[in-house]
Amino acid sequence: MANELVLVFRTNEPIPFTVANATGIEKGALLALTDPMTAATVTGTYDIVAGVAASEKIASDGKTKLGVYRHGIFKAIASGSIVAGDPVSSAADGAAHFINYVCPSNAANCSGSKVLGYALETAAAGETFLFDLNIGVGAAL
Repeated sequence: MANELVLVFRTNEPIPFTVANATGIEKGALLALTDPMTAATVTGTYDIVAGVAASEKIASDGKTKLGVYRHGIFKAIASGSIVAGDPVSSAADGAAHFINYVCPSNAANCSGSKVLGYALETAAAGETFLFDLNIGVGAAL
């Protein structure tokens, strides 16, 4: 995966989430949350976020649990201009990858559990930056 999130500072242990046995998930993939406490690779912009895959999940390996980080400092690739302190969420980059994206200040769709956390650095599109993964810290707009 070209745009995986990279753990820089671990602040909490990964939490086990249910995953589909037949699905492969790359280490560092951004994961969406479904009920009950199930994670799958994000499929859209502003998905409800489960967290970041702590390890690789090989398709059809018989495993249905995967460690998921919900807190920590991660390196990501910006898909738009990001200023330190901006809230970030998932976004498609046009190449079937999902990467971090600054939440527009007027985006009602980017609130609550759709906010990954906040940028710790300023970045232009395509640049790497650090962000504080802290699921659900965004206030509803």
